[in-house]
Amino acid sequence: MAGWAKGAKVVKIFNTTGYANMANPSYGGQPITIFYCCDNADAKRIAAGLARDIGFDPVDAGCWSPTRLLWIWLAVKGGVGREFAFKLVKR
Repeated sequence: MAGWAKGAKVVKIFNTTGYANMANPSYGGQPITIFYCCDNADAKRIAAGLARDIGFDPVDAGCWSPTRLLWIWLAVKGGVGREFAFKLVKR
């Protein structure tokens, strides 16, 4: 993906949810989590700020890799620990 735009810092973030969540990123009055990943700290900071500004609760999912599992990365490298889980919520 980053190869399409030489020199660009690509953050994978807003393609991880649907349009209804983009329009209203809140369930039961709570902001929903949106995961993001990139290998550049400044780009991550900017993307997370944009997500927060429109109502999401952004969570850093590390550097993008098609072979790693999100839960394992968050638990071990992301500093979340092992006492967490994901929850699918519906409106």
